Amino acid sequence: MSSGVLALLGSGETGPGMTKVHRELLTHLESPRAVNLNTPFGFQENVPQMTEKLLSYFSTSLHLTMAALDLRSYEDSNPAQRQAFKDAIRRANYVFAGPGSPSYALRQWEPINLGEDLTSVLAQGGVVCFSSAAALTLGHYTAPVYEIYKSGNELEWLAGLNLMAAVGLDCVVLPHYNNAEGRDYDTSRCYIGERRLRLLEKMLPPDVGILGVDEHTAAVIDLDSRTIAVKGKGQVHWRLNGKVNDFANASVIELQDLGAHARTLEPVQELAPPTLAVVSESELVALRAAQERLADSLNAIRAAARAQGHYAIADEIRDALNASGIVVRDGAIAAK
Repeated sequence: MSSGVLALLGSGETGPGMTKVHRELLTHLESPRAVNLNTPFGFQENVPQMTEKLLSYFSTSLHLTMAALDLRSYEDSNPAQRQAFKDAIRRANYVFAGPGSPSYALRQWEPINLGEDLTSVLAQGGVVCFSSAAALTLGHYTAPVYEIYKSGNELEWLAGLNLMAAVGLDCVVLPHYNNAEGRDYDTSRCYIGERRLRLLEKMLPPDVGILGVDEHTAAVIDLDSRTIAVKGKGQVHWRLNGKVNDFANASVIELQDLGAHARTLEPVQELAPPTLAVVSESELVALRAAQERLADSLNAIRAAARAQGHYAIADEIRDALNASGIVVRDGAIAAK
């Protein structure tokens, strides 16, 4: 059984430069079964819109039909939903996740042991493509970027999913490595800055490296050839024991040169046929839009009834809308 490909994108997952990378990744698969994980941005209010944007990109730019797997919150899901999420990932051969919060994603993924599912995908020759926040979760340790950069929390490492162990590397993954949004202050090293990263490096156990990936750049790890290929606008960086090696675009690095140890990956045992349907996020978006149109139409009928003095009919429509989760007040309508 051939092993798969792990692609780490520094940013720009839907940009023109990364479209070429996605296209090359898909050549590894005879019949793609692609899924998108919405967990990293599951805390945001615009989950349907963000998911629809990603699905539309893959459909339009790559002619790829991608199913949306929904696990926004561990606490708000039940065991059957979590298992359906895991099973759907194991059956896929192209698994994508991208922007959001790495610490939030870890809090949802760690309890379900997502690492074993992603390892199974790689063991069966599939592709795992994680960008930005999602890529941060794949190392032995994860930097809580937002907490450090936005909230001023103390420097610390979180335990990561450690999918990098599947390729034989004991390391941290750091996308947005060359970020320069700060202009007159240092937002490189995934917004942490070089000074703070050096302090964090000292907190790592000995021989744990840092794999940095520049923005609009991909580190494509082929488990069959045991290599990392650098693709895109920037570089890939390997930091270990005080030394930094920079690898330019089009470089191909032997994993063993980074100290990686070969591993034999085993897929999760054969799964039973799915018993739960996975609903596409695009279907949920369409359903919500249809519900909103129906609510608007009913509210217009209700307003006409009130204008004509048919208050009993108007009240019945109001009560029906309220019972379905639509809050109706005189002159206003809103979803609960």
